[in-house]
Amino acid sequence: MILVLGGTSESRELVTILAELGKPMIVCTATAYGGQLLETSGGTAKIVTGRLNEDDLAGLITTHKVSVLVDATHPFAELATDTAQKACNRTGILYLRFERASLPLPRHPLVIPVESYREAAGRAVALAKKTIFITTGTKTLSLFTGAARAAGLRVVARILPDPSGLSHCLNLGITPGDIIAMQGPFSVDMNKALLNHYNADVLVTKESGTTGGSDTKINAALELSIPAIVIKRPPPPAGATSNPDELIDMIIKHTG
Repeated sequence: MILVLGGTSESRELVTILAELGKPMIVCTATAYGGQLLETSGGTAKIVTGRLNEDDLAGLITTHKVSVLVDATHPFAELATDTAQKACNRTGILYLRFERASLPLPRHPLVIPVESYREAAGRAVALAKKTIFITTGTKTLSLFTGAARAAGLRVVARILPDPSGLSHCLNLGITPGDIIAMQGPFSVDMNKALLNHYNADVLVTKESGTTGGSDTKINAALELSIPAIVIKRPPPPAGATSNPDELIDMIIKHTG
């Protein structure tokens, strides 16, 4: 049995390929929305939704006799990756990490790489005149809303169309008119239209690669002469691969 930690477009493609090869799978997604996307992609795997701790994962591995765990979570899902590695070490199964290809950042004075969400919030507040446009998800959104509110600034959040994320934004005091719940990635023109519509002064994004739409978001900001604050991704685990064919080969070699 193969256990895939998913929720990304790459994980959905991987599940489709493994299903075509007749491989039995369990796929875990952190949100119900991620599970719905997987169901509509045509996969036949058993889907488990919700955030799992080390005990949960170890129990799943043991109960279903999993022999290999494939971590295809988002590059910024550090907790999920750490939990997966610990569960694999605890149960003695193979851990494989798929890391989407990174994106070289343009050398431009308006592209501002930072090391953390907290640093991004500080730089955004310092640069914004009225409106900060956030595309970094909901988990760390409170850092931005808190800093922006103290400075009298408006926050516009572009998030996935997930009910829990929408509820979180509302609980943080972001008005419905400043929440954009849409599934990306988007073209440069679409990003420009959104930045223009909300009169954004600053864009905050993550280095999520072309799959995550980082390139089109940054290019849109540059075409509008808007600063783009880019949170650099954490270093990948040892042995991670960005080559889908290499990953499939490793899975087949281990599972037969």
